[in-house]
Amino acid sequence: MSTPASLPRLNRQALSALHEHVLSPQAAWREPGIGIVHLGIGNFHRAHQALYTEEAMLAEGGDWGICGVTLQGDVAKRDALMEQQGLYSVVERGPDGAKVTVVRALREVLAMPHDSDALFARLADPAVRIVSLTVTEKGYYRDAKTGDVALDDPAVQHDLSHPHAPRTVPGILVAALRARRDAAIKPFTVLSCDNLAHNGAALRQVVCSFARQSDTALADWIAAEVAFPSTMVDRIVPATTDAEHASAAAALGYRDAVPVPCEPFRQWVIEDHFPAGRPAWHAVGAQLVDDVTPYELAKLRMLNGTHSTLAYLSMLGGFATIDEAIAEPAVRNLIHAMMTHEIAPTLDMPASFDVAVYRDALLERYANPALKHRCAQIAMDGSQKIPPRLLGTIAARIAANQPFARLALAVAAWMTFLRGHADDGSRYDISDPLAGRLKTLAASANGEPQR
Repeated sequence: MSTPASLPRLNRQALSALHEHVLSPQAAWREPGIGIVHLGIGNFHRAHQALYTEEAMLAEGGDWGICGVTLQGDVAKRDALMEQQGLYSVVERGPDGAKVTVVRALREVLAMPHDSDALFARLADPAVRIVSLTVTEKGYYRDAKTGDVALDDPAVQHDLSHPHAPRTVPGILVAALRARRDAAIKPFTVLSCDNLAHNGAALRQVVCSFARQSDTALADWIAAEVAFPSTMVDRIVPATTDAEHASAAAALGYRDAVPVPCEPFRQWVIEDHFPAGRPAWHAVGAQLVDDVTPYELAKLRMLNGTHSTLAYLSMLGGFATIDEAIAEPAVRNLIHAMMTHEIAPTLDMPASFDVAVYRDALLERYANPALKHRCAQIAMDGSQKIPPRLLGTIAARIAANQPFARLALAVAAWMTFLRGHADDGSRYDISDPLAGRLKTLAASANGEPQR
């Protein structure tokens, strides 16, 4: 029996033999030109927006091929994807088994800062009409108090001092938009796909405040001419394990170095404001709306808030994955009650949106035994996630003079998690941009020596 290592590498010449694993095999696939640059080419983007984009091109055409960019110098990911000519497989895991799909929309992968010249050449290309992002909350370099760019961050200071060699998302976007303005090229649309409240408006403020530090006229031009539509994205996408490599190889007969696992469910709600055009996402299940806010809050509070709650309680109690945690009746009852009695009353949804149905669907998704979403992965970067996921809901409860004991428990679980060990004494790492400071505070609060 062949092992993944002994199989030939996935490549575009193999596609003719993989018709049962590509979308719409009966439709002729035309390799598209690049029309989208995506910053943060991680698992989520490849299982979500890239898949929607390929389906949109199959539905109504267009040159919306994707140039993906790693921002942390991840040359290994770039090389792995480019060795496969941008191809990779999505391993959709549900209770009935795994479905493997080869995605073709990714046409180029760059790694910053190594490919800086190539990236800025691509961003200056008039054919690029959308720059999208999945860089997590910390990738915005946003001052939590003001919403402006975090001027005290060393990376931001570097970019302000080296405007032609930026490393941060705000620096990259401002440099690229300046170049397009100066060359009289229409600006691209900037599309945030991160779990951040009002993500489009938040990114606009960060970018404009960064630009204003050195060029007020440029900041004013960005504010007036560049579209920053908000979005809400939803799909559970765990980290890749050996199981996905084995599943992809068994299904395809080819070795995929970068498969992506995900759940069957997906959702994308998009503010429909794209002056330079967009793919036909509306034709393949995305919801194009005037206001994303209600959907954004529902997802942020119901899904992300309870996901974080599950993660921190599980790290303390010894559950490794979300499905293990939600299978415990006491934990499931807590999450059900939190959504029903504390989170749902803070939402103001369209009449067509049934919050109880949404709640039950989330509980079913959490219980998916095939997904094995690791709690340690969800627990990362808590200092960035807790404010939008939990503190905003608590503020809404306080404003309504309503109790929030379960939400308070979730925040307490995060604070206790920062001590670095489970209730049974087993230790784990704290992965957070403020890890050093938080661990010191947690140790001080618990009367423990700092390790």
